[in-house]
Amino acid sequence: MTFPALDARVPSPATAGHGPAVGPRSPGTRDPLGLLDLFGDGFVRDPYPWLDALRSESPVHYDPVTGLWLVSRYHDARRVLLDPDLFRPDNAQHAVSPLPVAALRVLARVGFTLPPALANNGTPSHPGLRRVVTRFFNAQRVEAAVPVIERIADELLDPVRVRIATTGGCDLFTSFAQVLPCRVLMELLGIQGVDPATLIRWSDASLELFWGRPALERQLELAELVGEFHQWLTATVRSGTAASSSFIGALARHRLPNGKALDVETAVGACFFVFIAGQSTTGQLIATVLRRALAESGLWPRAAREAGLAEAWVEEVLRREPPVTTWRRVAVRPTELGGVRLPEGAQLLLMLLGSGSDPAVFPDPEQMCPRRANVRQHLAFGVGRHRCPGASLARMEAAVALRAVARRLPGVRLTAKGAPSPMLGLLSFRAPLHVAVEAISRTAAS
Repeated sequence: MTFPALDARVPSPATAGHGPAVGPRSPGTRDPLGLLDLFGDGFVRDPYPWLDALRSESPVHYDPVTGLWLVSRYHDARRVLLDPDLFRPDNAQHAVSPLPVAALRVLARVGFTLPPALANNGTPSHPGLRRVVTRFFNAQRVEAAVPVIERIADELLDPVRVRIATTGGCDLFTSFAQVLPCRVLMELLGIQGVDPATLIRWSDASLELFWGRPALERQLELAELVGEFHQWLTATVRSGTAASSSFIGALARHRLPNGKALDVETAVGACFFVFIAGQSTTGQLIATVLRRALAESGLWPRAAREAGLAEAWVEEVLRREPPVTTWRRVAVRPTELGGVRLPEGAQLLLMLLGSGSDPAVFPDPEQMCPRRANVRQHLAFGVGRHRCPGASLARMEAAVALRAVARRLPGVRLTAKGAPSPMLGLLSFRAPLHVAVEAISRTAAS
């Protein structure tokens, strides 16, 4: 997950967005998906018919609204991710929609700037910075974190059980899924000086501002929150008081290829990426895992006791409904992809959500099959040089969360009444904003 690099000065709206749109040159004059709206309610609520149409009718499809080429077939997306020299990550931090001058001024006032650090970094500094991050998310640390995740999960579920017993229902997103990864991340990375609710609010504001399509008034509100987040990060990095064993302490000790210490701006950029990726997207994954498990006939009681089922279910959710639905790349020279000629500078949007439902790779993709033989081949965490360094931790947290909730709340079901759950519908992020459950019976829930 990444964020737009904004200069401390106030750039014009044209330079704050994804740059000049690349017009279609090879798909032809007919647009088979002219009604496609990546932010529209129809696509957000049920994107699969659109993704199926993209794969079959226009697998490398130019979207004139966003100026992006949508890459929907698995093998095309994988090829792009595995060739960072031809398809560079330079645009991964560009704002989806150009930010208005008023919002840019809010950010500039607090010195907001995020130079290339991780997911958008194609420079020689990337491997070293990535090693700093991966040390905190390697297999040994993730395994050692299991008791921490279990303890925090139980702490959060105690009041949830009481609430369900007394009122008959609860929202597992705001009370559990959203909070668990934030508290886990704070313990693992030694984050201090901020409460979880504030960090969650900052993270969500960053996602909405840079990957959404909010109205002007909302953009200004979000920019204020993002500015607060950046100010806190900058002050924390500059203070020099972080423990040497913490993530910020490790960044302070890191040296660039030229031997110089990491500059504050890049360290802040790395923290910005890791904190939000580890909190927001993992919380979205947990919410989807819980909702899909509750909706699957017979799975809920098995998830609490059947060895390996929670892990297998998480993997299948990542394939079919990952929280990170798309990712961006830019072509550095004219090339061909999926039979379509792309110009130099073409902005690509890799449809990771669609690639996991490609029937050429995953037979019967609409079926949830947790024992699917090739399920780990999905692209939910990317692949290659920029694969998500926190993938193992996210998997583990989601599996532990599913087992804990299924064990502690065996007598709940998705709320039968009311409107469908609202969905987070940003360009690269999709997840339920509520997982409302109710007790099948008061005694079963208590």
